[in-house]
Amino acid sequence: MIEFIEGILAAKGPVTAVIDVGGVGFALHISLHTQDTLPGEGEHVKLLTHLHVREDALLLFGFAHAEERRIFRQLQAISGIGARMALNILSGISPEDLRLRVTKGDVAALTRIPGIGKKTAERIVVELRDTLSRDIDAGASTVSGLRLGARDEALMALQALGYGRQMAEKALNHVMSNTSEAAQGASDMIKAALRQLNS
Repeated sequence: MIEFIEGILAAKGPVTAVIDVGGVGFALHISLHTQDTLPGEGEHVKLLTHLHVREDALLLFGFAHAEERRIFRQLQAISGIGARMALNILSGISPEDLRLRVTKGDVAALTRIPGIGKKTAERIVVELRDTLSRDIDAGASTVSGLRLGARDEALMALQALGYGRQMAEKALNHVMSNTSEAAQGASDMIKAALRQLNS
């Protein structure tokens, strides 16, 4: 098993990255979310990996964070979802948002991912809901390598301050509709949401 690859980013595209390790170029399939985290070409990079073995090929998948790789593997365990589709799902929705949608049973949100129909979305919810719900209940300490998105981080912070989830989400949705505020980090989003909640 190849746990990770570390070297120089030789090339990158929307769904691929080539890492030069001692003169050998490893081509990795990546999600759009991992692509967003990559440095410029010629710079040092390290990606966690998953080796997918097929009869006709060995495919190497790369991930910026352990959480994305873990959910990628869980998705593949679902009937009808292969490695390519699992990567497509993670390109269409962040691991954090996928976890929230699945635990809520939000099939409609999952069907908005390109290539995911209602039946596949329902299978994802049914087969992953318990597992992903336990992850949330266990807290961030049990999720190695998790890097929360700014919105999710802000939501958790508002709940910790005593605001109900529905009220906090409503305030954050208002903030997210304002492009200038939504472009800021979690701290700025929290401040903006608090202004909205206290107005």
